[in-house]
Amino acid sequence: MAALVVVGALLAFFWRPLNGYAQTGASYGARVACSCRFVGGRSLGDCKKDFEPGMGMVTLSEDVPAKSVTARFPLLAKQTATYREGWGCVLEDWKD
Repeated sequence: MAALVVVGALLAFFWRPLNGYAQTGASYGARVACSCRFVGGRSLGDCKKDFEPGMGMVTLSEDVPAKSVTARFPLLAKQTATYREGWGCVLEDWKD
């Protein structure tokens, strides 16, 4: 029981930075993968090779007709980047 209380306290204390890292990782993943996929013309699976070390938990999905890629960090963050002609890949607005 005491271990559960300690874990809960640590999670509460580190929630903001953990959530911030998750949002940043999902945003970076969406932007890089969108550019790789819709500017570079590579497969989405090949685009994961461009991720920085430590981004193994970020998953990707694509919407080809919308030319967008969504990256997710489990349970914490999701971000989508969409290709726009003349602009490249643009992230959706962040929702705080």
